[in-house]
Amino acid sequence: MHIVVCAKQVPNPEAAFSMFRIDEEAKRMVPAPGLQLVMSPFDEQAVEAALRIREHHADARTTVLTLGPDSARNAIKHGLAMGADEGVLLCDAAFEDADSYTTAHALVAAIRKLGRCDLVLTGRQAADWDAGVVGAGVGELLGLPVITFAKDVHVEDTTVRIERVLDDGTEIMEAAMPALVTVSNELGAARTPNLRETMRAARKPVTVWKAADLGLAADEVGAAGARRVVERLFVPVKNNRCEFIAGSPEEQAAGLAQRLRAAKLI
Repeated sequence: MHIVVCAKQVPNPEAAFSMFRIDEEAKRMVPAPGLQLVMSPFDEQAVEAALRIREHHADARTTVLTLGPDSARNAIKHGLAMGADEGVLLCDAAFEDADSYTTAHALVAAIRKLGRCDLVLTGRQAADWDAGVVGAGVGELLGLPVITFAKDVHVEDTTVRIERVLDDGTEIMEAAMPALVTVSNELGAARTPNLRETMRAARKPVTVWKAADLGLAADEVGAAGARRVVERLFVPVKNNRCEFIAGSPEEQAAGLAQRLRAAKLI
């Protein structure tokens, strides 16, 4: 059984807000020098789900797949240190400034090039833009059944069985493999790489593919093939004002109602 985990390198979500700056003219986020880049925590949980499956299926092989600059190799190495078997990095200037569609398009080409894939796992969303559409987009382009927000994933023969998170509880769903599952944070904490696996990760293979290796033209990936149009990127201005209403409880209640009505909130 071959499991492919799609992962993304993101700025550390725990970093201070001061480490980020918005360039409104260029419509992009500018990280401060020295900002740590890590595997998206949601994708860590997807790797964790793959490794839990392997604990029950000794023949399972796990590939960590990511798209990004050469520094994204560190995210792959983290997945390998967790216990994944191999990594694939899609690294090409043509991939730069990709949107959700062109990212999914490139990932799909890589999955097809890998050959047989029984299960694709992704995080529920990336921890930077929080769009949450690349995973489902990969499944759609591959023509696979897609189950989202999984808190538990099991494989039985050729069927994947998922406990899925709902607003008011959970539900159990099954799909015939191959299939794609997005993993939610309710799965639980991902394992921390130990020294032995970290040392082994240095010897595990990481393959690097460019757009041409995937049979993709430069105008169908990255910014050239993007379908998203960013109208504006900015930090919202928050103006908070606190007012105390004097008087008896009845007068305070009446004054509050008058102010809410004036603000057209009631």
